[in-house]
Amino acid sequence: MKIGLRYDMRAPDLGPNSPSPAALYEAAVEQCKWADTQGFDSVYLAEHHGAEDNYCPSPMILGAAIAGSTKKIRVHFSALCITMHHPLRLAEDLAVVDLIAGPGRTLVTAGMGYLPHEFDMFGVDYQNRAEVFERTLGILQEAWSGEEFEFRGRKVRVTPRPVTPGGPTLYIGGNAKPSARRAARLGLGYRPATKDLYSHYEAECEKAGRPSSEAFPEHGPAFFHVTEDPEKALACLAPHLIHASNMYAQWATKRENAAVNGYWSHKDSIAEIRSDPNMWIVTPDEAVERCRSLGADYELRIHPLLGGSAPEISWESLELFAERVLPHLSYQRADAIEHP
Repeated sequence: MKIGLRYDMRAPDLGPNSPSPAALYEAAVEQCKWADTQGFDSVYLAEHHGAEDNYCPSPMILGAAIAGSTKKIRVHFSALCITMHHPLRLAEDLAVVDLIAGPGRTLVTAGMGYLPHEFDMFGVDYQNRAEVFERTLGILQEAWSGEEFEFRGRKVRVTPRPVTPGGPTLYIGGNAKPSARRAARLGLGYRPATKDLYSHYEAECEKAGRPSSEAFPEHGPAFFHVTEDPEKALACLAPHLIHASNMYAQWATKRENAAVNGYWSHKDSIAEIRSDPNMWIVTPDEAVERCRSLGADYELRIHPLLGGSAPEISWESLELFAERVLPHLSYQRADAIEHP
């Protein structure tokens, strides 16, 4: 299997001991530097705007900091709300991240966005967001050729070219069947919320005579924390995990397909965290047992700072994971992967 990190950089104010956004960003970069030495495959960075809990609005800047501090770990923007960006500036920024990271280390799962206030914030037509989304995807691909092309009636050129031929790897994200059909029609990879959607994508690719090139990327859990004392850790982490789960569940109700919600559900108590099969707060021995039960193609994604959890607590878990769990696992190290 592969092992990755994920950050959304939520930094809610849950009391006087809540970490500041500055402390969380510093920890995220340092943890990625550490993960790079451990052979972790990818770090996933998310994007939303105008969030009350400081959700990361600028993953490309965070990604550049991580790329410049590491050598092997891939930086995967997932999802990057491409409809919220000026397409030429987006192409430039991603090209520069790619140059900093080196060939094959920058990946983008392009998201259309679903929160109406974000479209209002940037003056983007919510009703025509699918058209804006597809147009932006096309502009990125043209821009990364380094050649002159027409943009809004003018001839333009985006320089410098990305170091990766053709630019960063592009996927389409989604929570409904239209996104699967769109990815198949455009000949792009697909990173949906569910395996059922991926099956629909595979069927659409087959119809188009263009079979998908990879299997559905099974991954999880929602939260993974290794500790010698799960109950003590749960007491410290619960306010942050409840906050994150409730915010994601609340946002999901704003989607057109609200039934697709991944791991997240509304929670009111520690007991609900404890009983959630997607929240793993486990001892090292339990972690080894659970990880060994995962499939060979599974990606274990660790979300160390979920809900603004304290960096020192997340560091304890990561270091215990490296010391007591990793030696017992068979995993594909990033330095053994040949990136394109």
